[in-house]
Amino acid sequence: MVAKTTTGQFVKEVRKKYKLIQVDLSEKAGVGLRFVRESEHGKPPLLLDKVNNVFEFFGSECGPVRVKRDRNQV
Repeated sequence: MVAKTTTGQFVKEVRKKYKLIQVDLSEKAGVGLRFVRESEHGKPPLLLDKVNNVFEFFGSECGPVRVKRDRNQV
């Protein structure tokens, strides 16, 4: 089973991997510092275009992922 990672966790982990502080990431990804801080702390709502600006900087993107469910679930 693959571990699920929230958007904020992903951003924080990858940012630290690249040894960036939040200010550096916000400037390089073209988003505000407040957006980076709030996304790392899991504050909704996240705007998908801004999320993808940050993800694109790390060579990733956010998109729909099919989730396997029991046939009894909607």
